[in-house]
Parts: sequence; C-alpha cells; structure tokens
Amino acid sequence: MQLRIPGPTPCPPQALEAMGWQMMNHRGKEFGEILKSITERLKRVFQTSGDVLVLTASGTGGMEAAIVNTLSPGDKVLSISNGFFGERFGEIARSYGAEVTSLASEWGHPVDVDALDRALKADRDIKAVLVVHNETSTGMTNRLKEISTVTRNYDKLLLVDAISSLGCINLPTDDWNCDVVVTGSQKGWMVPPGLAMVGVSERAWQAHAHAKMPRYYWDLGKARSMLEKWQTPWTPAVSVFYALDVTLDMMLSEGLDNIFARHARVAEMARERVKSLGLSLYVGEEYASDTVTAVSASDRIDVPRLVRVLRDEHDVVISGGQGKISGQIFRIGHLGMVCEDDIQVVLEALSKALPQAQKG
Repeated sequence: MQLRIPGPTPCPPQALEAMGWQMMNHRGKEFGEILKSITERLKRVFQTSGDVLVLTASGTGGMEAAIVNTLSPGDKVLSISNGFFGERFGEIARSYGAEVTSLASEWGHPVDVDALDRALKADRDIKAVLVVHNETSTGMTNRLKEISTVTRNYDKLLLVDAISSLGCINLPTDDWNCDVVVTGSQKGWMVPPGLAMVGVSERAWQAHAHAKMPRYYWDLGKARSMLEKWQTPWTPAVSVFYALDVTLDMMLSEGLDNIFARHARVAEMARERVKSLGLSLYVGEEYASDTVTAVSASDRIDVPRLVRVLRDEHDVVISGGQGKISGQIFRIGHLGMVCEDDIQVVLEALSKALPQAQKG
C-alpha cells in the first residue's frame, strides 16, 4: 500500500518495531534519558537554541497551546488565512476570547506581505500574528521568512503552524524570529500521531508570564518545569516517544540539507508528472509545497471516484480537498519517508485511474 496523504505518513520499520517495546516508568531514569535525548535532537531540527517541548497531543493541540500560553482574552490578533488550517488557527484564538482580524487571501494564494505590513501599521495594538507555514489543504507554502521580517519590524509575536513543514522544508526558527513553532509527529517525523512538538522563544516566555487565557493540560510552563527533571507533566504517549527516538537518529544521519533537497526533488517530480498527464496544479509553482501537491480536478474528474479507484484497484491512497474546495482538488502527500520511486508508483497508478474517474 502506498499511503500518500498529507498525514499520517508511512513509518519506517525501525520505528514500528520500537513501538512494540515494553512500557517503562515514565517517571523513571530510562524514560528521562529518552526525553532528554529527543529534546536535544529536536532543537537541532528546529534550528533553535530555545526551548522545545513535547506534548502528547495532535498538532491542533499544539496550536491551541501556542494561543493560550501567549495571549489573554481581548488581545488583538492578526490571523493570516489562505487555507483550511489558517482558518482553524484563527478560530482557536477566537474561541478563547481573542479579538481576531483575518488577513485573508484566496485559498491557494500566498499572503500579500505588503498587506500584512499595512495591517500592522494601521493597528499598533495587534499583539500576535498567526500563520500556517505550509498549508496542506491547498498544497502551498507561505513565505514565512518575509512574513517574519515584517512582524519583527513591528515587534509582534509570530505564532507558526509548521505541522507539515518542519523536518521537511527549511525553517530556521531562531534566524526567522519565530516565537512559537508547532509541529506534529505524524508528518515529516515518520512516526504515528500522538505528539506535538512546540518550540518557544524567550519573547514567547515573556508573553506567557502575562497571558491570562485559561490553560491546564496545555500549560507550557508546567511542561518546561517538568522538563528540568526530564519528565512530562502528564502521562506521555510512551510508544510514540520510542518511535521518535529512532526516527530522529535517521533524520540527523541523513542531514537536514539532504532532507530538504530530497523533498524538493520528489515534489518537483510530482508536479512535472502531474502536468505531463494534462492536469493543472492548484497553486502557482513558485509557492507550491514540497510536502504535498494539490491538483485541480477541473470539471471532468470525479474526485471521490478517483480516490476510490486508486485505493481499491492500485493500493494507492491519496486525499481529496477540504472545506470549501472539497471535490475541486485532489492531493498527493510526499513527506517524511518518501523517495522518487514512491512517487513514480503513485503517478503510474494515477495515469491508469484517471480514465475511470471521468465525469459523464
């Protein structure tokens, strides 16, 4: 089976084997050593000297933690919204009482950085900017470096959903002045769902000291305090920690630059092969994602039928669209444990399945 959705992604055999290890005392020395080692290696992938905390949660839990640990009810927040998950980030902040303004672009289009500058200039009371680095719903990567330059010029907190980018696409947390960066274990990290990893800057900790949004399970202060003893505040997903311990070694052995280059090569291959089939990308190539390719279905492709034929007849699993573009696109995930041969299999299957998925 070729699982080529934007997540969860395939797991290497070594990670699956590690998950079968017997449980251990999560308050004991052995787990503490694993947590310490994982934390130190995560900092290398996050490219940060700041704190990285591991929560037992989905990526959305990490997004919620980013909000409640840095903001108070009534704080003004600017939410960059150009996809399904950009809208989700703003919804989380709004649900906790933040005053959220949406800087919206058409789905599949990058944020206008000049518009961001104008918005921050027009309202100096905005405290934080929310952005999704890599929008899997549309197959687009936002220009985070440019966004971070603008937010830093106005001294705003920058909270980043990097769930489907970190570990696959270059994101130098410290160099780009990101204050909270969230990622999830089921994406480029090549392990099952269950862990959210959160990078926290010193500026974010300063905001945390004054933040008034309610938090208990998501309190990053508790997580940092317990990490001093190499423990987690709540019972961790021990088996997923085992797997992450293994895949971090694999990632660092390959090297970050090599990982980024591999994802770029595979993504370029996917885009070129899609176009060779007479199909169009949903987004412009200059900001197309290196972890998921979104393909326009136009008026002639029945997306649910295409997904079903690929799954049932070719053992290939891809995704349809989400939200308001459901039925209008299909998506091929290529992140984590992926190489050119995998995409070759997927695109060959796609070429055979397309005739069966024509409308009419």
